[in-house]
Parts: sequence; C-alpha cells; structure tokens
Amino acid sequence: MKKPTLSSVGKAELLSLVDALKGKKIVVIGDVMLDVYLRGTVARISPEAPIPVVEINESDRKLPGGAANVAANITALGAESSIIGVTGKDEAGRELVRQLKKQGVQTSGLLVFADRPTTEKIRVIAHTQQVVRIDREVKTFLTPTQQDQIIATAMKAIRDADGVIFEDYNKGLLSPRVIQETLTYAKAQKKLTAVDPKFNNFFRFKGVTVIKPNMKEVLEALGPEGVGLGFEEIGFKVIKKLGCQSVVLTRSEHGMTLFEKGQPARTIPTMAREVFDVSGAGDTVIATLALGLAAGAPLLLAATLSNYAAGIEVEKLGVATVSSQELRQRLRDQ
Repeated sequence: MKKPTLSSVGKAELLSLVDALKGKKIVVIGDVMLDVYLRGTVARISPEAPIPVVEINESDRKLPGGAANVAANITALGAESSIIGVTGKDEAGRELVRQLKKQGVQTSGLLVFADRPTTEKIRVIAHTQQVVRIDREVKTFLTPTQQDQIIATAMKAIRDADGVIFEDYNKGLLSPRVIQETLTYAKAQKKLTAVDPKFNNFFRFKGVTVIKPNMKEVLEALGPEGVGLGFEEIGFKVIKKLGCQSVVLTRSEHGMTLFEKGQPARTIPTMAREVFDVSGAGDTVIATLALGLAAGAPLLLAATLSNYAAGIEVEKLGVATVSSQELRQRLRDQ
C-alpha cells in the first residue's frame, strides 16, 4: 500500500502540537468497561455443536475499555486525565482500577456501586480472528442518589481541567440529567466540551465545542430526517440541530469530514498504513482531538493529528493506546 502523505497541514505544525499536548488536563465522563482478551488456537470442531473449540494458550489480557480507554489514550499522549464513571463491587472493577493506575489515569472519580456489575467485554480470539464476544453489563440509568454523586464528582474534577469529554456507550451513566447538569456546568466554566455520542442521547449535547459521531451513529440519531441526505448535508444538519461549534464525522476508510459554522466541509483521508483491528480507534480520535483543541489548535490541525493517531491504533490488535513517541515517529516517517 502506498504511504499516505501529509495533508495541507505541515509536519512541523503537527510535531509542535504533539509537544503542546503535554500537561493539558482532560476529564472523561462516561461508561467505563474492562476489555478482556482470551487468545488461543483452533484445531477441531466441537462434537456438541458446529462451533470451533478454542484452546486458550495465552494469559488473559485485560485493558481499560470504553471511556476508560479514552482516559488511557490521553495519558499515553503525555497529558493528564481523570475518569468519572461507575464500577461494580467486583473483581472486574478492581482490575479496571489497577489497569488505569498503571497507565497514570486519576481514578478517584470512579464510584463503586454494589447494585450493578462492572461492564465487561470478553473477546475470544483464535489465531488473529475474533470468534465470539461475551458482554456482561447493566444498561439501566443510575438511581437519582447515584446521579447526584456522579454530578458532584464531575463538577469537582471539571473546575481544574482544560476540557471535558463525554463518552457515551448507552450503558446508563450519561442520563439526561447527568448530561444536562455537567454540560451546563462545564460551559459555565468555559471549558472545552467534546462528545463521542451514541444515538440515545445524541441531541442532548446542545452547544458543545465538538461532537464526533460516525456515520452509523448519526444516521441512527437522525432517523427519518437523515434518509436520502449526503454526508455533507448530514454534517451541517447536526450543527444546526445541536447548535455546536463543529462536527467531526468519521467515515471509516473514507477518513473524516470536518464541519464548522461558516466553513465548507473538509475531508481528511485516512492515514492508516494497514488496518488490523478497528476496535478503539474512535477512542483514540476523541482523546487526541480534544487534547489538540485544548492546546489551542484549530480544528483542522487537531483533527489531522487525531487522524494520524487513529492510523497507528488500527494497526494494533484489540483496544489500544497511542503514545506521543509513536505519534512523533509516524509524523517524522512521512
């Protein structure tokens, strides 16, 4: 595959922005989870059912997932992150905290509630092929008292931050009330606000700095309103409905398209050299994008840097982080 070249954004600008990310502090509010990988080989089909028998031959690999992976990506890029979320009173929750602390994420905002398990996604991989994924989760909203605790914890963390990322996986943390009160507070504090949405709450994030949906998420959110519209029409429709400053629409192999008020749509081609696993690419994009904007970069520069970071992430197996060193090296190699 031919190597991608730098866009109209210069290499020197991007390298300078990587350095500017250091020391920025982002609060991530959202659904945390533990990603578990069981790897093995397949040599036979089960006599009980027409399914492969995976013989596990590697130790379990356990990593922060969901909003926790976004926070881990932020610290990998040399910045500071704190996570606001919920775990169960279980081993998966304790393991998630251990993994986050290893990656330098501030975990005091992770609240433990005994009435729901830690969201856990267990992936069984044979050779390099994912065979099955097992999800353990509860998707109901938190109780009013629990929501009070989340809101108070989030507000305390937001005061000293440069920006806030809302990471919604529709697992119950980001209820309409939690969104409204924390977002209103963040805007009152004049903080950068970035959203990685799912369709349930898509249009509750009014007036944010930037929202980063993919095509599937935005079409599900628009419903009948999106039928027959091209991607450029969709992007500007989202800006109008949300009253937000900008939209970064990720479009898989077509890269990402940027929308800003008063500007034409701009598309950045994908920077991936080889796509191995797209899991977690969106987490890397929102983490890098929010950091870039918090560092004062214009949207095009921050989005281009996030595009390069995603290009590195998809070359790795499973949910992964991208370090500032990897990002610098990729930029220098272009």
